[in-house]
Amino acid sequence: QVQLVESGGGLVQAGGSLRLSCIASGRISSINGMKWYRQAPGKQRELVAAITGAGSRNYADSVKGRCTISRDKDKNTVYLQMNSLKPEDTGVYYCNAAILALGYWRDYWGQGTQVTGSS
Repeated sequence: QVQLVESGGGLVQAGGSLRLSCIASGRISSINGMKWYRQAPGKQRELVAAITGAGSRNYADSVKGRCTISRDKDKNTVYLQMNSLKPEDTGVYYCNAAILALGYWRDYWGQGTQVTGSS
């Protein structure tokens, strides 16, 4: 079994910072791309940031310049550093990863961590 577990969410005043973490565990042979999504109340889940196995990064326009995605391959962990938080950053943040386990590649999701930006 493979699990993704996020942590680091919380309530932050506008302008504050948070660092989200997501640790992948289980019978993992390899991890390719890792991503962060968020889902605001009443809205669809949207991609916030992505990092490939080679380290290339992409960001949603709404977070460019304020967020940094990074990964530690040795720890099977992806991070999302969020700065200058805004109330519109509020939502549940989900980690997603393409993982090779037991001979199969598939996407895995974490359970989510709540981020609330207060005005």
